[in-house]
Amino acid sequence: MENYTYNSFTLQLEGLNVSKESIYPVFLFFFFSYLFIMVANVGIACLVFIDKSLHQPMYLLFCNLTFNDILGNSILVPRLLLDMLRPPSQRLIGYYECVVQAFTSHMCNAASHTVLMIMTFDRYVAICNPLRYAAIMTNKMVIKLTVSAWGVAFVLVGILLGLTIRLNRCRTLIESLYCNNAGLFKLSCENVFINNVYGLTFTVVLFTASIGSMVLTYTKITVICLTSNNKSLNSKALKTCSTHLVVYLIMLISGFIVITLHRFPQYSDYRKYCAILFHIIPGSLNPIIYGVQSAEICKSLSKLSRSKSVLPSF
Repeated sequence: MENYTYNSFTLQLEGLNVSKESIYPVFLFFFFSYLFIMVANVGIACLVFIDKSLHQPMYLLFCNLTFNDILGNSILVPRLLLDMLRPPSQRLIGYYECVVQAFTSHMCNAASHTVLMIMTFDRYVAICNPLRYAAIMTNKMVIKLTVSAWGVAFVLVGILLGLTIRLNRCRTLIESLYCNNAGLFKLSCENVFINNVYGLTFTVVLFTASIGSMVLTYTKITVICLTSNNKSLNSKALKTCSTHLVVYLIMLISGFIVITLHRFPQYSDYRKYCAILFHIIPGSLNPIIYGVQSAEICKSLSKLSRSKSVLPSF
């Protein structure tokens, strides 16, 4: 018979099942990945902040993505690294800390979609309505788009976690390597039908809106490029849109893999690895993709390196 502990404020994380031979290579991989994410994303954000030539809507909106990657990985990876060095019985976490971690991770996941959606709108205006771009994409509009992206994510995830924390708990084991909504409501012995319905609706609405906006916007952009004889416009559209599309596809494919593996309990270990890679891979690749593809960022980096090289030495 299963033992029940009602409404305990101390929970246990299942964590990763790593063999003794593999624990240090896996630990070092996650550690250096996290270090790279921090350095690359903070570096890009500081570069945009310092260089006035990068104070353009596209780069200011991209800073939302860098902040999202920093926040999402910081709330998960350091805790994961610590738990890897602990025996399973000592992978304990407070209930409220677990709720905060779940809320932050889900909000960052949702914000990945909403931020990329507002970046799609920016590209649409720049390519399909270039003469009015400066009038439409003002600083005020950038602020409105940013607030709306994070606001929508906050409200959707707030309802998601609100439905979960109302439940009484009778278990203490989170069957995951970090806290998430599914892991929290599975601690309850009550009826979680509403949680499942809202969770499914939340996922479907977010993915439908995200994919729908991408398909609609890029279809219009493609039509404009095909009917235009402006080679400069087509070249600019190809460069900026391909960068944005690659970033979106990386995030989308990573998310679909995690969702798919949830349907196959026998692959729970693979699902855990994919769940953390869902945060690490986009966070690592986003600054590389934008940094390499963006001529302005490359110029800014080159200018910064030249200014350092001419500094007098003492």
